[in-house]
Amino acid sequence: MGMKSLSRRRLVTAWGGGMLAGLAGVGPAGAQAAYPTKPVKIIVPFPAGGATDIIARLMAQKLTAALGQTFIVDNKPGAGGNIGAALVAQSAPDGYTLLMGSPGTHAVNAHLYDKPGYDGIKDFEPISLVVKAPNLLVVHPSFPPRTLAEFIDYAKKNPGLSYGHTSNGGTKHLAGELLRLKADINLVPVAYKGSAPMMADLIAGHLPVAFDDLITSLQHVTNGSLRALAITGLSRWPSVADVPRVMELGGAFADYDVTAWYGLVAPAKTPIAYVDKIHAVIVDAFKDKALRDDLYAKGVEPIGSSPREFQAFIAEEYKRWGEVVRRAGIKMT
Repeated sequence: MGMKSLSRRRLVTAWGGGMLAGLAGVGPAGAQAAYPTKPVKIIVPFPAGGATDIIARLMAQKLTAALGQTFIVDNKPGAGGNIGAALVAQSAPDGYTLLMGSPGTHAVNAHLYDKPGYDGIKDFEPISLVVKAPNLLVVHPSFPPRTLAEFIDYAKKNPGLSYGHTSNGGTKHLAGELLRLKADINLVPVAYKGSAPMMADLIAGHLPVAFDDLITSLQHVTNGSLRALAITGLSRWPSVADVPRVMELGGAFADYDVTAWYGLVAPAKTPIAYVDKIHAVIVDAFKDKALRDDLYAKGVEPIGSSPREFQAFIAEEYKRWGEVVRRAGIKMT
């Protein structure tokens, strides 16, 4: 899958590194040091208002302030993230078109679609895993089950229960499919074009159950419009500490972990100097305790990984979710 491309570029010899250092102020290398010299687009392959969009806009603000050029968020939704991701994959590797990637675009769609239009690994240069975020299993307040165990029992007695999610192959969809497999229940996924319309239907009582990002569903749980039955990550979350993890059911659920993540990538062959410059801004931004505390309060965990760490993380996610997609029998055309 081409997972060695970035490593090869970074593992230069001491001699080659010295040559590059000697040329750092000459011609193209000097131009790299000045990057960016014009506005930069961050493509979000999902609708405005969702978690990917929220994180992209936060990063755009930080990058704009730090680098002196405007970073513009441009939403290009469609086909589970494939439209926006393909656009970036086919863009010039000049540092002026970036992608806020997710598990769908980089770890799932290759298994889900016959022709996604890009290779989530070969066609991109990882910059940084920005944040991670668990999902919540949320229900309308009138929904009878009060716990996850009661929900599973209810689903067994009411086969064909619908649950909402916002992207075929995204973590919210996979959270439902993994729960279906482990609990041996019949759940029917209903895909929405974004969190906003899904939350509207759920709050209105038109949809009984949904998996949604903590960052977009937390406010509705806090104000009582929705009730949370479980959280899909490895840990309970401080702001909803009474909501148990799915894995707390034990047994087949002991290894249940569905965590969304959002990370910046550039087209393959983007100069490493540009990649490192953007990565450095993200790391520096996350040194701000107030920002970190605000992100945790909103339902996301700041990460700021290195490009190499992000590359390895994508490889692990690609393998893990490929297995779940195969087991669940999910396929898109």
